[in-house]
Amino acid sequence: METVALHGPRLGVAALCAGLDLPRATYYRRLEATAPPPRPTPVRALSPTERQGVLAVMHEPRFVDLAPRQVYAQLLDEGQYLCSLRTMYRVLDENREVRERRDQLRHPEYKKPELLATGPNQVWSWDITKLLGPTKWTYFYLYVILDIFSRYVVGWMVADNESAALAEKLIGETCTRQGIQPGQLTLHADRGSSMTSKPVAFLLADLGVTKTHSRPHVSDDNPFSEAQFKTLKYRPDFPQRFGSREHARAHCQDFFPWYNTEHHHVSLGLLTPHDVHHGLAAKRIEARAAVLAAAYAARPERFPAGAPRPQTTPTAVWINSPKTFSEEH
Repeated sequence: METVALHGPRLGVAALCAGLDLPRATYYRRLEATAPPPRPTPVRALSPTERQGVLAVMHEPRFVDLAPRQVYAQLLDEGQYLCSLRTMYRVLDENREVRERRDQLRHPEYKKPELLATGPNQVWSWDITKLLGPTKWTYFYLYVILDIFSRYVVGWMVADNESAALAEKLIGETCTRQGIQPGQLTLHADRGSSMTSKPVAFLLADLGVTKTHSRPHVSDDNPFSEAQFKTLKYRPDFPQRFGSREHARAHCQDFFPWYNTEHHHVSLGLLTPHDVHHGLAAKRIEARAAVLAAAYAARPERFPAGAPRPQTTPTAVWINSPKTFSEEH
């Protein structure tokens, strides 16, 4: 192999390997396997003790927040030279400190909310949306509290601004109207200023209501309120702009009774939120079953899959259902 290495460059690797019946891959592999000799330490390099001294100076409280350039300049002004600026960076890089060398505050890790409702008035979701006003940059604010199990709007309000005091009033009145007892309810919201305000937090504590919040910038953590606002704004009669607060309130006075009592919700087995919230679901499903049974008895050939059955309502509703082991793996 020494002869190959010696004459290879003059004869050409391809010709030489062909003459020796040696695969070129073997030639190059053996060249790579030959470890280069260790690089000698330059005479001018800092000793290990000196390198530790440089690192200790960089860790001093007066220097810990400064960039190496600032430290280098300040030491020169004090009549002290430890090493070159580039060597300072090398020493920091060897110790994985080419970054902030003090402990920095980090954003907290927000836990994903996992909320379960198995009946009405167990988990409510609330949010605020803007309604366009009569002119550009003018808005009205619609506050809506929604029961996630029944999708029933238990409280709403239109206001000229977003206010923690108004939110506190709406939540208190809604809890009283629904007869909420301490320890019964969890109230979920995003992280808007009104949702995270101290007045609202104190009110919920007084009422014995547990509060939870979405993770920042994660709309999926509050899906039921988002879906309800979409239903509101995608209806054909939703105005592009509202002329006044009274106009917005009048529109909502028509919309929410329709939504609660007439809107057949797909996620509720095509029942209305009113039916589910007030315990009428079983009666409605029984009546529908009788209608379908009569239709099947009259013309069974029209039902090749057998006797039809009405859709049922869910028995449990989650915000972020926890993954099962099979889903995680």
